[in-house]
Amino acid sequence: MPRVSQDQLDARRQEILAAARACFARHGYEGATVRRLEEATRLSRGAIFHHFRDKDSLFLAVAEDDAAAMVETVARNGLVQVMRDLLARAVSPDTTGWLGSQLEVSRRLRTDPAFAKRWAERSAAIAEATRERLVRQREAGVLREDVPIDVLARFLELAYDGLVLHLAMGRPAGDLDPVLDLVEEAVRRR
Repeated sequence: MPRVSQDQLDARRQEILAAARACFARHGYEGATVRRLEEATRLSRGAIFHHFRDKDSLFLAVAEDDAAAMVETVARNGLVQVMRDLLARAVSPDTTGWLGSQLEVSRRLRTDPAFAKRWAERSAAIAEATRERLVRQREAGVLREDVPIDVLARFLELAYDGLVLHLAMGRPAGDLDPVLDLVEEAVRRR
């Protein structure tokens, strides 16, 4: 029997995550049955759950994957850039799936205490990356100094959450660049 390389296993895992993201976004957590996950991934349940312990672990892996990408972008370019990237890709099916996953994370945070406990670490990583980026920007003289860093971070988080909701509801994205300019200007030094 031929051995499967780690690269092949990693590639398969990423394929499963991408298909599962779309399935969770389309059907919600409860509606993304194992049968629908099989259809979305074009794999058997055995192949899917070879990589993930169960559906809950698969959903958390999708959410963690999204959170890791967001932390990386925030650390490098800031939360406003995450919003700009999201807006630029708003019509992409991948973004639609990502938005749906974000809304499903929000719903599960409200309804599933075990999930909320597991998710707290990921949420803290995003908040810390935002805060660290703001501290660096303030030290570089780019950010306003009359507002505490924690307040600026909360402001940007609320703007981000509003954008996600706006796009997830299918509202138009074409006229939001000036809004993001205003968000960015609100935190900049005058």
